[in-house]
Amino acid sequence: MNVLILGGGGREHTLAWALSASPLLDKLFCAPGNAGIADVATCVDLNHSDHQAVIDFCARENIALVVVGPEAPLVDGIVDTLTAAGLKAFGPSKAAAQLEASKGFTKDFCQEFNIPTARYSRFDNAEAARAYAREQDLPIVIKADGLAAGKGVIIANHEDDALQAIDMCFGGSFGAAGSEVVIEEFLMGEEASFFAFVDGRTAVPLATAQDHKRVGDGDTGSNTGGMGAYSPAPILTQDVCDRVMSEIIEPTVQGMVARGTPFKGVLYAGLMIDAGQPKLIEYNVRFGDPECQVLMMRLKSDLLPALIATCDGVLANFDLRWSDDAALTVVMAAKGYPATPETGTEIKGLDSVDDDAVEVFHAGTRMQDERLVAAGGRVLNVTAVGSTVSEAQTRAYSAIDNIDWPGGFCRRDIGWRAVQRER
Repeated sequence: MNVLILGGGGREHTLAWALSASPLLDKLFCAPGNAGIADVATCVDLNHSDHQAVIDFCARENIALVVVGPEAPLVDGIVDTLTAAGLKAFGPSKAAAQLEASKGFTKDFCQEFNIPTARYSRFDNAEAARAYAREQDLPIVIKADGLAAGKGVIIANHEDDALQAIDMCFGGSFGAAGSEVVIEEFLMGEEASFFAFVDGRTAVPLATAQDHKRVGDGDTGSNTGGMGAYSPAPILTQDVCDRVMSEIIEPTVQGMVARGTPFKGVLYAGLMIDAGQPKLIEYNVRFGDPECQVLMMRLKSDLLPALIATCDGVLANFDLRWSDDAALTVVMAAKGYPATPETGTEIKGLDSVDDDAVEVFHAGTRMQDERLVAAGGRVLNVTAVGSTVSEAQTRAYSAIDNIDWPGGFCRRDIGWRAVQRER
């Protein structure tokens, strides 16, 4: 069968890499793709915002499945359009994608269906938000309601920081995403990520992961889209995972059905774990980036049938096999990220990465005059597997040390929580 992936980042390279191994696959396309994806798929110049152009391409190339990578086209309703045209698409409807599109929507949903989460209030004007913030205990969390590429969350330790964050949101720093603001209590504990395939009524848990949002070592500096991740997350024991399924994932699946907007796709729960009690921080309605990288490195099953089963609503008897090995990915970003990354700098030395336990997934790259250059903020995902997180970490950083890219940087402590536990 022929498959089209929409997107061009590290997540999409990873999905293309995983799908390319399927014996069910005939041709794989990716729009727009990147320099790394071009090694495993045909990259096409196709704007996912032009729904008709996507439909026309699928007709020409006999596409049997469209896999939507990023959140923006999901929130824009691309799956609804493709489904109406008789095409199979992996991902939620526009209505179901509100679980990520609006933090306020999700908080209200959690309240309605008794899903454990932080206390909150929603605001559509700065004056009311500022008054509320002044009355709250610190630290406090200020969130732009809409999509902000993982950067619309500010943890304020001082009142002035909270007020400034509110002004940033309503002042346009996050575009339309900040036209409404959610203010939450600060949850204590350890963050982790939980993933499940959902076919509308049935949820099948995937592997767990833990990411690193801050740009600097020691979890310092600005929030980013993610500077690295590892899987599995030790904090998510089997008992905790069972609670996540029964208290968070399954009530969400049932609640979406009750609302008449059943969820299909991959449901990504960002969690806070404190004394074995999981609480939902927020939902994403697609694979995480860079969490997808570590999940796919551990997946032993064929990904393609799993995506089809999710679309077709037949996950009830479906099972996935996972490697017992750990996986870890380190994001190499362009200098200046997450503010203004320096693009166009040349990257050399990827051919010197010859460890079979390491894959380098491209995020923001392109070919320019036969040179590989940076074309975004997060540029490479150096991903390794090992019997332990420590071993995977060693392999990933060894590979990074062989890459010649003066214009890039990375954190040197990805996986530190798990490594600390192992020691």
